[in-house]
Amino acid sequence: MRIAQIAPLTESVPPKLYGGTERVVSYITEALVELGHDVTLFASGDSQTKAKLEAVWPRALRLDPAIRDRIAPHMLLMEMVRRRADEFDVLHFHMDYYSFSLFKRQDTPFVTTLHGRLDLPEQQPIFNTFNTAPVISISDAQRHPLPQAKWLTTVYHGLPEMRYMPQPVEQKYLAFLGRISPEKRVDTAIRIAGTCGMKIKIAAKVDSADREYFEREIAPLMELPYVEFIGEIDDGQKADFLSGAHALLFPIDWPEPFGLVMIESMACGTPVIAFNRGAVPEVVDEGVTGFIVEDEIGAVAAVNRLHTVSREGVRKRFEERFTSRRMAQQYVDAYQAVVRAQKRSRFKLIDSATS
Repeated sequence: MRIAQIAPLTESVPPKLYGGTERVVSYITEALVELGHDVTLFASGDSQTKAKLEAVWPRALRLDPAIRDRIAPHMLLMEMVRRRADEFDVLHFHMDYYSFSLFKRQDTPFVTTLHGRLDLPEQQPIFNTFNTAPVISISDAQRHPLPQAKWLTTVYHGLPEMRYMPQPVEQKYLAFLGRISPEKRVDTAIRIAGTCGMKIKIAAKVDSADREYFEREIAPLMELPYVEFIGEIDDGQKADFLSGAHALLFPIDWPEPFGLVMIESMACGTPVIAFNRGAVPEVVDEGVTGFIVEDEIGAVAAVNRLHTVSREGVRKRFEERFTSRRMAQQYVDAYQAVVRAQKRSRFKLIDSATS
């Protein structure tokens, strides 16, 4: 198939450091190329891919201090894709609802993977209005606030099978990986480690929007003797970081749509201890890849049960459920479904015009 992947321009594909959506777009794109498809990636010019790269902006917006209006490059992106739409069998957007209005008015089939939270009230009228735009969820839980959306399927994220491998290192700490923000609850992770009498290493970015929260609530906790704040790490550092952990702590306080760090941990054979929110029950296999808990007390109890989890079994379940090849094949099935639906609607139009 001739497939266009349309990524946000905020980060490169893949991102240099933190960036869940762009990282997943990279995994999808490369796996589709490996499956033999003709793929064009619309992304920032500093992206790296085996597909054809259509550089919409010279570099990732987050790394460009000269950029003050981030909407303008994305408007350009939408128009560039529209002008070339008839070159593709399907367009795959990763831009939330940006594509809905413009691309429902042209002939090339399109789908949108929704990567973020969908429980904000201002999103309701968008999906009421554009209730024929085919969308793909990254977990079944993500769908709950928007039953009126035209859900096509759910495709769980996947990683290249060999991207993160278990490393032969001793486990010495609990780990927190990702982003420091109120809903991610690194403070809860620190309390869990303290109650267990264990060291915790925190590899996380601090967005400018969360800087004040970090300085007020979290920075004082970093002074505790059992806490080590590493900061943001890149892909090359993750395998060692996660392999050296007894477990990844994921004590979220929001409806997490998926949680990519959980399967990154599983790829390294490291079990996950996660709060029962959002997609967690769909991603973590209880007692196999980790434990699903309700609160801090449950998390502490789960730490004491980590010896019952086989790290080899964690890796094996990752290989069974969360590879990028599996993910890409499921997306191909979705593409074929929207292409068939488009053909059926055209035939109906032709029949009604000739009858």
